[in-house]
Amino acid sequence: MKAIRLLKSFNFLYFGLLAIFIPFLPVYLADQGLRPAQIGFIIGTGGFVTLITQPLWGMISDKTRTIRKVLLLLIFFSSVIGYFLYDSSSYLQLILFAMLLYFFLMPIDPLTESLNFTMAEKSGISYGSIRTYGALGYAVISLITGYVMSYFGANSLAFLFAGIGLISFIVSWMMPDAPVSGKPVTLSSLKHFFSNKETLLFLLLVFICAVPARMNDTFLGVYIRELGGSAKLVGLTWFLAAGSEIVVFALSFWWLRKGKEIIIISFAAAFFFIRYFVSAWITDPQLLAYLQVMQLLTFPIFYSAAIQYLYRIVPVEWRATGQTVLALLFFGVSGIIASYIGGAIYGAYGGKTLYLFISSISFIGMVFALVLYRIYGTRLDTAEEAV
Repeated sequence: MKAIRLLKSFNFLYFGLLAIFIPFLPVYLADQGLRPAQIGFIIGTGGFVTLITQPLWGMISDKTRTIRKVLLLLIFFSSVIGYFLYDSSSYLQLILFAMLLYFFLMPIDPLTESLNFTMAEKSGISYGSIRTYGALGYAVISLITGYVMSYFGANSLAFLFAGIGLISFIVSWMMPDAPVSGKPVTLSSLKHFFSNKETLLFLLLVFICAVPARMNDTFLGVYIRELGGSAKLVGLTWFLAAGSEIVVFALSFWWLRKGKEIIIISFAAAFFFIRYFVSAWITDPQLLAYLQVMQLLTFPIFYSAAIQYLYRIVPVEWRATGQTVLALLFFGVSGIIASYIGGAIYGAYGGKTLYLFISSISFIGMVFALVLYRIYGTRLDTAEEAV
């Protein structure tokens, strides 16, 4: 179907933009002479902006009953602002354009994920078959960004970002519109959503596991550069990490079983711990880059299982609210904590201490996931067997 092909292309391009923004913004800021604490301040403050802008644009999309027109607006402004961000060098300009890019670029993620699920269900295909192209775009553009930054300089990212943004705009213009089916996020809906104990405990688990993941996303590139790695190596690092996700998302229809989500999340949390603990003891930047293939056992497994579990425990009419809250937790609240605290630890004690710290949080997340499985997982398993 033409609509699915266009959506796959948009996933490729949008997550390519995220690849230039999320892992390479800290590297770009470091190249401009900013200290880890200053980098943490910008990324953390961007998390506050994300907290506001994701539900805001979600409600605008719900109110106008369209995703396509909202995406067009967000992509246009993101492309323009991204150009100015990567063409800036002064601290105040970097703060201004980074905040504006957080405002316009980050809300596209939950809208895109919602569109992916909706179109997948409507077409009778798996969510992973669409989301795979997002992982592919993140991987390919990460590799390209590293080479572009190395050969043409840090400011060349301005042209790369604007160019991919322009193509994304054209693709989204060609996509058919998809009206929003969920109810808008309101204070009353959030109150009802947060009244469920199981939902609250699950969201706490997501938060615990998200904080170390976001710390790694923010400071991995900076740490590789500190160990003597080049921008090309940073690009290769994220190519390996995102590229490893492709197989996992593509085969999600096979390994992602209903009723098994919490034990799957426990599995991913265990490998989060191993990955970060090993990272703390590596001093060779190339070995640290190659270690990132462990991404295939962590983020895609964790996030896919988390979304499916959330959809299982909340009523259909609250799914839109749940999707927004999940995105806010993983990319907003956790990003704030990760950037501020991570920047302070990195600046004061170095990268090794930072990775020991985030590995300990991942270990806590693994234990907490096993506790939740003991409480809720066995009940869900029994219910599935009864069916």
